[in-house]
Amino acid sequence: MQKGTYLRNGPGLWHIEDYNFRHLFDGYATLVKLQFENGRLIAGHRQIESEAYKAARKNKKVCFREFSEVPKYENFMAYVGDIAKLFSGASLTDNANTGVVKLGDGRVVCLTETQKGSLVINPNSLETLGRLEYSDSLGGLIHSAHPIVTDAEFLTLLPDLVNPGYLVVRMEPGTNERKVIGRVNCRNGPAPGWVHSFPVTEHYVVVPEMPLRYCAQNLLRAEPTPLYKFEWRPESKAFLHVMCKASGKIVASVEVPLFVTFHFINAYEEEDEDGRVTAIIADCCEHNADATILDQLRLQNLRSFNGKDDLLPDARVGRFTIPLDGSPYGKLESALEPDEHGRGMDMCSINPTKLGKKYRYAYACGAQRPCHFPNTLTKLDLVKKKAKNWHEAGAVPSEPFFKNGNGYALLLDGSTFEEIARAKLPYGLPYGLHGCWVPKE
Repeated sequence: MQKGTYLRNGPGLWHIEDYNFRHLFDGYATLVKLQFENGRLIAGHRQIESEAYKAARKNKKVCFREFSEVPKYENFMAYVGDIAKLFSGASLTDNANTGVVKLGDGRVVCLTETQKGSLVINPNSLETLGRLEYSDSLGGLIHSAHPIVTDAEFLTLLPDLVNPGYLVVRMEPGTNERKVIGRVNCRNGPAPGWVHSFPVTEHYVVVPEMPLRYCAQNLLRAEPTPLYKFEWRPESKAFLHVMCKASGKIVASVEVPLFVTFHFINAYEEEDEDGRVTAIIADCCEHNADATILDQLRLQNLRSFNGKDDLLPDARVGRFTIPLDGSPYGKLESALEPDEHGRGMDMCSINPTKLGKKYRYAYACGAQRPCHFPNTLTKLDLVKKKAKNWHEAGAVPSEPFFKNGNGYALLLDGSTFEEIARAKLPYGLPYGLHGCWVPKE
C-alpha cells in the first residue's frame, strides 16, 4: 500500500443549537483523513473553519446564504440589506463542503460552488489556513465545484449570470491567477445551466448547458423553492459545447436530449482509422432528466426512510456522442444497462491516469433496492457493459477512492472488487462527498 493520506470532504454538521438544516448540501464541512503508513491507518476529522461556520457558532444561527438555508431576518430592512450584500457576494457562504483537491504546487484546497469558498487546508493537521484569494480581475461569484486538477494545471468554468455564458479558465501551479482560455455563450435560456462539474479530453474542454438553470428570482427568495437556486426549463433545451484548449475556439456546439447530472465521469476523443478526431465521447451520472433528485436529498426525506419504500430516483451512466463534423445534434444513450448497477448512479471516479483518454473502468455508488440513497460501491466495465457491486446492510458509501461510512474504512481490490482490509473507527463518520490522495513526500 502506497504511503500517503486520503482526504475526504463533505457536509458533516447539520444543525446549529436546536435548529436543524433542511438539505444534505447545507451541512457545514467536515474534513476526514485516513493516513496510511507502515501497515497502519491513522484516522482523524476536523470541521473546516469557514467564515460561515465560525459565524454560526458565535451567533448561534445561520449567518450566510447556504444551499437552501438563509439567515432569519429580524425585519424587512435587514432582508433588503442582505440582498444588497448578495450582489457583492458578501452574503454568500464560503462553506467549502463539496470537494478537496491537491494543486500541482502541493497546496490542498477545499471547494464549493462559491468562489469565496476556496479554502486552503493543512493535509496533516486538517487546520484551515485561509482563503485562496484569486489574484486576477475576472470577478464573478460562482464557479464549478469540481475543477479539473492535474500536476500541470487547474481548469474551471465561471458561469456568467448577467450575460448568460461561461468563461473557461486555467490557473498554473504556484500562482493564484486564472487566465481565460475562451468563452461559451449560452444557446438558450434566461440563465446558464448549472455546472457542478464538466469533463475534458486531451485537447478539448466540454462545457455542458443543462436545462436545470440558475435562477436569480429563487436566489433572492427568503425561503427555498423545490429546486432551490435553480429552475427546470425544458423548453430552453440542452446543449454541449466543445472548446479547443489551445486556441479557445468553439469546435462544436450541439443540441442533445434533456439531461440532469451532478457529476461527469470522463471524456475522450473518438478517432477514425486514419487517426482523425471525429467525435467527443462524454460520460456522466445521468438522472433521466429528472430534477426531483435535488429535493429527494432533503434531510427529512433521508432520515424518514423505513427500509421498504423504493424512493431513490433512477439514474444511469449517460453517454454523450458529440460529432465534430458540423452536425447540430448529439446523442445521449445509456453506456450499459442501468439494472447492472441497480438503477442508481453517482459519486464517480476513475484512474486519474485515464483523465481525458479512452478508458474502460469507472467506480461509483450504485443501488441495491429498495433504497432512498445510493448504497453500493460499484465497478463499471464500460467495454463488457457489466458492473460489480459491493453492498453491506446499513453502510452508506461515499465516492469510491476508499469506502468511509458507518464507523469503518474499507479497502477493496480494484480488479476483483473483493475486500482486502477493514479498519474500524471508534465513532461513526458523517456522510462525505469527494476526496483526494496526498502522497507522502
